Amino acid sequence: MVISPLSLRRFSYAMIALVILCAMILAWTALQQQESTLAIRPVNQGASVPDGFSVWHHLDANGIRFKSITPQDDVLLIKFDSSAQSAAAKAVLDRTLPHGYIIAQQEDDGPSATWLSRLRDTSHRFG
Repeated sequence: MVISPLSLRRFSYAMIALVILCAMILAWTALQQQESTLAIRPVNQGASVPDGFSVWHHLDANGIRFKSITPQDDVLLIKFDSSAQSAAAKAVLDRTLPHGYIIAQQEDDGPSATWLSRLRDTSHRFG
């Protein structure tokens, strides 16, 4: 059985298209999995961070799901699956935690965060 050059060329084009399609699907799934992190810090030096259990209770009572709550140095880090969950949690914690804490979005240090941050709108930066 002899394979014609036309069939071989079509097969190679189909394989190249398949590889490109797989690469695009992998890139798309990597972009869709963006974790979001909230950092809770005390305003005054020497004050303690809130208890992770009380933060868990406030989030759970409002139906907000999270991945983890981790104390690190003088910061309480809360990881979420999406930025929408993080924004909802920030609103709840701003309302329920006592004054004296700074609740802010933490920049992710993942490998995709560096080049993704370059794609975002940077018009809010001055200087």
